[in-house]
Amino acid sequence: MKNLTLKFGLILLLLVSISGCGEDFLSTYPTEDVSNEIVTTSPANMMLGINGIHRSLYVRYGCQGCVGLGALMIHNDAMGDDLVMTRTSSTWFYGAYRWQVHRNATARDNLLPWTIYYQVVRNANVIIDGEENAEGPQAEIDIPVGQAYFYRAFSHFQLVQLYAERYRGGETNSQPGIPIVTLPENVGQPRATVEQVYQQIHDDLTEAINRLENYSRPNKSHIDASVARGLKARVYLVQQDWPNAITYAQDARAGYSLMTQSEYTAGFNDYTNVEWMWGSHIAEDQSDRFGNFGAQISRNNSTTFIRTNPMAINENLYSAFPASDIRLANFDPTGEHEDLDLPSNFSKAPYTNEKFIAVSESDSRVDVPYMRAAEMYLIEAEAKANLGDPTAADVLFDLVSERDDDYVRSTNTGQALLDEIYLNRRLEFWGEGFRFYDLKRLNQDMDRTNSNHNTTSASNVMFIEAGTNEWVYLIPQDELNANPEMEQNPTND
Repeated sequence: MKNLTLKFGLILLLLVSISGCGEDFLSTYPTEDVSNEIVTTSPANMMLGINGIHRSLYVRYGCQGCVGLGALMIHNDAMGDDLVMTRTSSTWFYGAYRWQVHRNATARDNLLPWTIYYQVVRNANVIIDGEENAEGPQAEIDIPVGQAYFYRAFSHFQLVQLYAERYRGGETNSQPGIPIVTLPENVGQPRATVEQVYQQIHDDLTEAINRLENYSRPNKSHIDASVARGLKARVYLVQQDWPNAITYAQDARAGYSLMTQSEYTAGFNDYTNVEWMWGSHIAEDQSDRFGNFGAQISRNNSTTFIRTNPMAINENLYSAFPASDIRLANFDPTGEHEDLDLPSNFSKAPYTNEKFIAVSESDSRVDVPYMRAAEMYLIEAEAKANLGDPTAADVLFDLVSERDDDYVRSTNTGQALLDEIYLNRRLEFWGEGFRFYDLKRLNQDMDRTNSNHNTTSASNVMFIEAGTNEWVYLIPQDELNANPEMEQNPTND
C-alpha cells in the first residue's frame, strides 16, 4: 500500500524557477511523462529541481490559510501565548489558536505540515538518489545535492517536533518519532524512534555542510553551509547539547551583521537584509494575493483577514521591556498606527503589530524569514547559560544592545539569566513561528491568562499544562489509512 508520506505530487509540480532563474523546467512535458532521471541528468537540471523545492515553501496547498511555510509559522505562533487573535471568530488559524486541529486526525490543518514537509522530503530524495545519474563536475553536482540534504533534514526536524513527544536531553528518546524517508519510492514505513530521527537529521546536515562548504550562493533563498550550520545549532539546542549548540551557532553567524534599528522597523519584508540568513523572496509574478504570508500577518495589506483580524502581541510581553527597546516600535499599544494611515474600514485593536509590512494595500508580498543571525546569538547565550558560562551575558548584550541603546549587561545568573534570554527570544521572534516549538522543547506551560487574549477568540483555551499529550499532533488519518505500518499517538491523557 502506498504511504501518504510520499504521495503528494510529482517533481514537475515543484520545478518552477524562482525569480531570475530562467524559464520553467521542462514546461513542454506533461506531468505524467517526466521521470526522475530527467530531473537528475545534469547539475543544471538538479538546480532547477532545488529551485522548485524552494518554490514549494510558499505555494498554496488547497486553501487561503494553507500557503506554505508562512502559514505553518503562523500556526505555530497561534498555538502560543504571544500572538493574539483580535477577532472573536474567523476562519484561518483559529483552529490552531484554539488547540483543536492538531488533535483532530481528520482536520485539514492537522494534515498540512505532513503534506508540505514530506513532499519536500520526497523531492529532495529524487535529487539525492539521482546523483549517480548526473553528468558533470562533482563540485557542481554537490551544490544541488547538498541543498537537497539540507531540505530533507529540515523537513524531518520540523515534523518530529510536531508529531512526536519532545526530545529529552540525556535520555534514550526511544519514544515513537516519525518515518525516516530517504528514498523516493512510495513505500509505507513505520515510525522511527525520536533518537533515530535526530541522528538522521544530523547525518544529513553534516553531508550538506561538507558539500556546500565552498558554495557562494546567488541569493538567500539558496542554502549554503552557514544555513546548514545554523540548523545544526537549532537542532542541538532542542537536544540540550550545549557545547555543540554553541560551536555551530558561532560558526553559522560568522560574516553576518545584526540589522540597524532603522532596518529593524522597516517592515521585515526584504530577504536581502544583512541579518537574514535564509528566507523566501516573493516575486510579483509568483504572489498569492490573498494567501501570502503578508496577506495574513502584515498590518497594512487590505485582505479581509487583516482588515478584520489584526494580529497583536501579548500585552504582558510588551510591558516586560523598556520603551528604549526598538523592538517595541513594531507594535502599537493604542492600535491606531497613525504612521500607516490605515483606511477607515480597518479594525483597530490595542498592541497590534506593524512588524511585517506588505508592499502596499493591494500587494500582499512580504519576504518570509526562516533564519536570522539574531537566533544564533540567542542559541549561544542560552547554551552558555545552561553551562554556567559567564560569557552568556556578554553574548546577550551583543544582541540586545543593538536593539536597545540603554541596555546594560545583565547581572543575572542561573535561572534568572535563562529567563531573560527566553524573554528576549519571545520578543525578537514574534510572528516568525518559534513559540510553539520553544514552549514544547522547554516543557513550559502555555499561559494566556491575565492578558489581552480574548476568551471568546481562544474558545476559552487560555492555559495548557506542559508535558501532556496535547503537545503532540495526531498522525493524520489519511496516513493511517494508507500506511499499515503507522501507529497513532495517544488521543487523551
